[in-house]
Amino acid sequence: MKSHFIIIPAILFSLFFSHAAFSQEIGHFEITRSEVHQIKSKTLGRIYEVFIRLPRGYDKKDQQQYPVIYSNDGPYPFLVGSSVTQLLASDKAILVGVSFAQDENGMASRVRDLTPIKNKSWTKYQTGGAVKFLEFIETEVISFIEKNYRTNSTRIFTGQSLGGSFGTWVLLTKPELFSHYILTSPSLWYKDNMIFDIEKKYAQKNDTLAAKVYFAIGGLETKENGMHYDMVEDLKSFTKQLAARNYKQFEMKSEIIEGTTHKATYPVGFTKGLLWLLDDL
Repeated sequence: MKSHFIIIPAILFSLFFSHAAFSQEIGHFEITRSEVHQIKSKTLGRIYEVFIRLPRGYDKKDQQQYPVIYSNDGPYPFLVGSSVTQLLASDKAILVGVSFAQDENGMASRVRDLTPIKNKSWTKYQTGGAVKFLEFIETEVISFIEKNYRTNSTRIFTGQSLGGSFGTWVLLTKPELFSHYILTSPSLWYKDNMIFDIEKKYAQKNDTLAAKVYFAIGGLETKENGMHYDMVEDLKSFTKQLAARNYKQFEMKSEIIEGTTHKATYPVGFTKGLLWLLDDL
């Protein structure tokens, strides 16, 4: 089992999706109680690094079990999560982040892995790999974590942008996998707002959705502020559709965070979402 401190280049905090920045030696710091493990996926045939941060006191001899917060989409969500959980929930949860595929361009890796349906109009990047990627998370990442760490039954998924829309898709296609979600700036526009139809199909067969979900969108994520899509209106429409179902065992909170852009919403949204969920941890 490979284990070491995570060395994080300082420039990563200002570069959202630059995988190359992860190796730049502009200066670095160490995330305490952190480890990196490589998983060579049998499902995907690719190698992914998994970042892990343990809660304070985890190494004590007691047998306390912990909830796990899972993020994907490379190092950025894990970096934010590490900072926020240190302040809010350092003794309450294990944090797990899944990297981009090794030796791949970060954007190409995320676009392929986080989109559930192929979009032929996207010619620059491959799309439609989310079904297999979710299988990898469930059968290889989660199983690895639960085999090697003291976990309880609470699994939390957090995602930003395509990671947020991926999490929304997971909620509606495999709702039993995670119990809680923190989803910020979800790209609900993907493939002509396909997620709306996925929710309609789910509602036709189910009256229960056992999950607690926090959504957030930046107030500046609109066409008027340079976005290709009005993501604020997308989230308003989608959460209205969800709320109208009156699903059993479903709890949802959705917020528009004024003054934040697409790249800046995640730190605020993750913090607010975690504060809302803390009583459950």
